[in-house]
Amino acid sequence: MGSGNFHSMFNYNIINGEKSVRNGEMKMGVLSNRICREDLKPGDHIYSWRYAYIYAHHGIYIGEGKVIHFTQSQGGREIGTGTVLDRVIFSSSSSEASNCATCGDQSGRYGVICSCLDCFLADGDLYLFQYAVSPALFLAKPRGGTCTIAASDPTSEVLHRASFLLHNGFGVYHLFKNNCEDFAIYCKTGLLVITRISVGRSGQATSFLAAASAIVSSPLRYLTTSFSGLAAVGYGMYCFSRLVSDIGVRRDVEKVAVEMLVSASAGCQET
Repeated sequence: MGSGNFHSMFNYNIINGEKSVRNGEMKMGVLSNRICREDLKPGDHIYSWRYAYIYAHHGIYIGEGKVIHFTQSQGGREIGTGTVLDRVIFSSSSSEASNCATCGDQSGRYGVICSCLDCFLADGDLYLFQYAVSPALFLAKPRGGTCTIAASDPTSEVLHRASFLLHNGFGVYHLFKNNCEDFAIYCKTGLLVITRISVGRSGQATSFLAAASAIVSSPLRYLTTSFSGLAAVGYGMYCFSRLVSDIGVRRDVEKVAVEMLVSASAGCQET
């Protein structure tokens, strides 16, 4: 075999190996958003699943092993569903890790806090929330709270919002309208829902409501009589509801400066 042929085969194998790696990464982007700590960058929106993937806790990685995230109040000021879901979801906060050598005692802290990555993960795996995904990829992920069609702002703006809210708060925790995912999405995009009657920016909340509406929706019984047909129609309604509720698609959102957000929240608390 000549040296030219050898180098051609060598380069061919390298190129195809790189293609395989890219294809593998692309498949993992559909199946999982898992990421290594070494690949984290300041401004990344990260999350970790709790309680056998029932719920995910979200935050903004700011570098040097630190995460800014929004937790429920320990003093009972959070607004929940009034159901057992509150106990499951609120207990997923990283405040359980109260005796960390890096963070100290966080058992009495609530609202927007800064923790080390270990406390944030609470023994869970690390995942990267994806931005500016295509509608096809968005729908390919059956579980909400992992990606959005909306684009992220520059890292400097993301870190500024997270740092500002760390010192000024993000309002009262609400399971459906103002939770940890809402906080992280706002830091990344600066987008706020301006209507009070709808759910917030959280993909987890919209997925839960979409599933509930697909199950109990009365028109389904008139569209098909078979179980498979009912399941197909229900899943179609679930996907459509998720899509139109995404922060990158819905029309009841607007860009709000973090200073104005905090000022408006302070005004509401005074009144």
